Order: sequence, then structure tokens, then C-alpha cells
Amino acid sequence: MSAGSVPDPWAPRRLEDLEPMLRPIMKAVATAVGPYCEVVLHDLSREGMEHTIAAIENGHITGRRVGGPSTNLGLEMRKREAENHDEFGYKGHTGDGRELRSSSVYIRDGDGRVIAALCVNVDMTPFQAARAGLDEVLRSSEAAPDREEVFAGDINEVLDNLIEAAIAKTGRTVALMDRDHKIGVLRFLDEKGAFVVKRAVDRVARRLGISRVTAYNYLDQVRTG
Repeated sequence: MSAGSVPDPWAPRRLEDLEPMLRPIMKAVATAVGPYCEVVLHDLSREGMEHTIAAIENGHITGRRVGGPSTNLGLEMRKREAENHDEFGYKGHTGDGRELRSSSVYIRDGDGRVIAALCVNVDMTPFQAARAGLDEVLRSSEAAPDREEVFAGDINEVLDNLIEAAIAKTGRTVALMDRDHKIGVLRFLDEKGAFVVKRAVDRVARRLGISRVTAYNYLDQVRTG
């Protein structure tokens, strides 16, 4: 506590004053986030940093248990206790190299002395694995052949999609198409198997604004040319 400052009568005096309130909060956080979230309460009210862990949820993440030691950041805090050491979203690592995303809040008594630390550590391994899986799927999609499959409830809808794709390929609207463009539409549709569908020629003829006879003539030219 700095010179001239007044002790806070509402501040906790001992960790024991806080622990009954903090334990259910710890459990709530660990349960809400899931098994990849470790929540630790360090008792820093006593001398020594060898056995500071007073309570822990999901200790399997770091392999720690009640009675375990402080971390290196706890040692730094003790060295410069007067400074604000609260940190949020910083990186940490387990002993076997897994990345953690961590936050630590230090609790002080009425005299400004640190008596406890509440720390949350999230194992990033499953999230990194999920991201790697998504990246792989996206890379595979980008490398896939330039083909598009149409899923529809009606064969005419599939046919209409093919017709519109054929028209778009010409780069012109139907009103501006000449004979060669329309033959190109028939050629594209024939290559895509559109004329396997019954009365497909009639549907194409209507869309292109030509007669059924003309459409068949164009199709003959495509197949014999």
C-alpha cells in the first residue's frame, strides 16, 4: 500500500474469505467452456511459491493438481508486486508443448498485497485441429475441377440451369445472339447431355426464340459438323 493511502475495509483479508465464492464461479466457467478450459485459483497470501494451487478445475489440461506450484508469471508478480499484473488473452504452453490461451487476474487485500490469482487456461489444440481441417477442405475445394453440380427437385429445373449456363457462356443476351451464338448454345447443351431429357429441344427453342425445326437443324449441324 502506498504512503498516505487508506486501507479498503471491504477488501478481502484472506483467501479463505474468497474461496467459497470463487469455487462455484470456477466450476461454472470450466463447465460452460468445456473440458478444454482449465480454471486455477492460486493462494499467494503465504510465503513460498512451491504449493500455491488452492483449487483447480480440469487440471488434466496442464497435469497440475491442488498443492502444485506457481508459474513463471507468478514469480514475476512476486518480484514486482506493486505493479498491475492482470493479463488477458496471452499465450502459454503446457509441458508437452500444447498452446494455451490464458488470462490471469490478481486479487489484493485492503492493504494492496496480492493474496490470490484466478487464472483461466484454454487448450487451443482442438481449435487448431479444427482450423487445419477446415483449411484442408477449403484447399481441396479450390483445387477441385471447375465443375458445378445442380441439385433440384425437378428435371426441368436442372435443364433450365444448363440453358442459362450455355447462354451466359456466349457473353450475350438472347436478343443480341446471332446464328453462331445459338449453335454454340446447342453445342454446349449437347456436350452436357441436356438432350437426354425429353422435349429438351422444345424448351431450348422457346428460350432462344427460335422454332423447334430450327433448333433441330442447329443440333444436326453440331453433331455432324
